[in-house]
Amino acid sequence: MSVLVVNSGSSSVKFQLVDPVSGESLASGLVEQIGESEGRVVLEYGGSEIENRREIPDHGVGLAVAFEMLEASGVELRSEVTAVGHRVVHGGEVFYRPTLIDDDVLQQISDLSALAPLHNPPNVLGIEVAREQLPDVSHVAVFDTAFFHGLPAAAATYAIDRDVAKAHGIRRYGFHGTSHEYVSQQVTRFLGREGLNQIVLHLGNGASASAIRSGVPIDTSMGLTPLEGLVMGTRSGDIDPGVVMHLKRSAGMDVDAIDQLLNRASGLKGLAGVNDFRVLGRNIENGDADAKLAYDVYIHRLRKYIGSYMVLLGRLDTITFTAGVGENAAGVRADALANLEGFGIEVDAERNAVRSREPRIVSTDASTVTVLVVPTNEELAIAQATEQVTL
Repeated sequence: MSVLVVNSGSSSVKFQLVDPVSGESLASGLVEQIGESEGRVVLEYGGSEIENRREIPDHGVGLAVAFEMLEASGVELRSEVTAVGHRVVHGGEVFYRPTLIDDDVLQQISDLSALAPLHNPPNVLGIEVAREQLPDVSHVAVFDTAFFHGLPAAAATYAIDRDVAKAHGIRRYGFHGTSHEYVSQQVTRFLGREGLNQIVLHLGNGASASAIRSGVPIDTSMGLTPLEGLVMGTRSGDIDPGVVMHLKRSAGMDVDAIDQLLNRASGLKGLAGVNDFRVLGRNIENGDADAKLAYDVYIHRLRKYIGSYMVLLGRLDTITFTAGVGENAAGVRADALANLEGFGIEVDAERNAVRSREPRIVSTDASTVTVLVVPTNEELAIAQATEQVTL
């Protein structure tokens, strides 16, 4: 028996069939290029990869094709799937724990689209389609913002007019919460130590940092939306709010144009023209000055957050890197923590160079702060949360 995990984006749907008890991934796949002249569905099952290229006009067709491919491979979805877990980016003030989806809940998630216009609408669409395809099982929403719901007021509050903030739900919500919670729990289990003060760095195309004291987050880098914080693949991260007004007045850009600029055409892509770290690295090796500057800005911002969270925590026990860049870019880990021996942080070059899908320590034996790489598994975390709700 298994849980189907669905992560629906604007033009793609990721899915994975997970055994929430063993943690085994039974099948996984991706529907992409939805709405384009030719779409693509890829299924990994039984050690092989199957690809289907065809027009995929909408999410409904995409998931239907994916389900057909699963069943043709021998997966009997309607008898094997016990529940469906949906990643939902923004839960606002309303949702802060995994929630069984009914029509009212779905409408509330849709209403929260004002806080996450790039994310919640495709999340809603994925839920609607999956409920049509699998109407006889429970569907559960697991929210990216849930882990950070209880942030201390000093961390969650923006210094703007309190009545305006209350009326429009303006506060720091935080994102990637499923990953930060999962990884911080894995660190505790891996080290066999409770009460840890942790910094978790989720570095992918989207990137975020968190400060966690004894399993409870006390701060995080993303805010009202996933735009705030670290430099990301296409997002600017922290920026003077005055830039928005300046672009409106000086460049004549409207809100949508500025939104597009800061969310999709900034970050590494805006500075260097690419947002793939592997390509960025090759460009730096080839002497590309823009690529080098982009990397330097990325590391500079990352180190600022590490330093600020060290102060907030008071005592720091662990720093953990996760997600695509965090798990695979040894140079990023080394540069982010370079010359911090005075703070008890020492990265071992040989350990750091090892590539593995297993949790591992990359700091020296002398380092008083343990530096780790822990692969995230948001799908497993969503599957386990879904199972708990539907038991």
